[in-house]
Amino acid sequence: MKNTVVGLGEILWDVFPERKVLGGAPANFAYHASQFGFNGYAVSAIGDDLLGKEILTSLEEKGLNYLLEKTDYPTGTVQVTLNKAGVPEYEICENVAWDNIPFTARTENLAKSTQTVCFGSLAQRNSVSRETIRKFITAMPEDSLKIFDINLRLNFYSKEIIHESLEMANMMKINDEEVIKVANLYGWKGDEQEICGRLLEDYKLDILVLTKGTDGSFVFTPRQTSYQPTPKVHVADTVGAGDSFTAAFVAAYLHGERIEDAHQLAVEVSAYVCLQHGAMPKLADSYLELFRK
Repeated sequence: MKNTVVGLGEILWDVFPERKVLGGAPANFAYHASQFGFNGYAVSAIGDDLLGKEILTSLEEKGLNYLLEKTDYPTGTVQVTLNKAGVPEYEICENVAWDNIPFTARTENLAKSTQTVCFGSLAQRNSVSRETIRKFITAMPEDSLKIFDINLRLNFYSKEIIHESLEMANMMKINDEEVIKVANLYGWKGDEQEICGRLLEDYKLDILVLTKGTDGSFVFTPRQTSYQPTPKVHVADTVGAGDSFTAAFVAAYLHGERIEDAHQLAVEVSAYVCLQHGAMPKLADSYLELFRK
């Protein structure tokens, strides 16, 4: 498989009390997609600094393609602390390189050959990266898959950004906490499934994924609903688990698997990632061989 799958947006170092690990939801997604045999690309920006050089070295070691423009801004970092359940809490530094991703000729050329892109709201907190994301998606082939992994963080989002992103997307991923925030922004009433149904219908989405932590997950399409319980595992941390869920689902979906089978794989892979430390662990061989025939 040489289909190009891009994670577009933030790339950064998640800095834990005892270590730092490479992160950023789009980069996590691209890495896991690449593990399934796709031509994964991380598209973002770094600073001309040691942390930026370390990102390049790390991506080289992981074998992930990248298009990372150098900027005059520092490479992004996030201070991460884990609560007793292993759930991360974030302190996200502002005015960093990934806030200022330029749209270059190289970026446009990549967009024209991209089958799938995953983007979120966080990298759109700054107008420079927001405009680059819009231009990238506009330049993609008409029949491509455009995934809005909403990824609401702190106060770095608005109804306008969510609306414009959904207008560009044909697939959405959201969690149970984010559903409540979106419903409040839109002034909508109803339970989680009703809100998801309204998003699916109003924005003419092909797929909407709702994750609910230990309470399972749903995949909604205009024609069907799939539910999967969350496996009970001993959680090391949940950083990147949602991104691996999205990548596994998309890998199976693009390979022509049924929605429920793609959903099952996504649940298994994200549970496996919860067993590991960091957002980009190497997946078990049993997953990696699935589509390499």
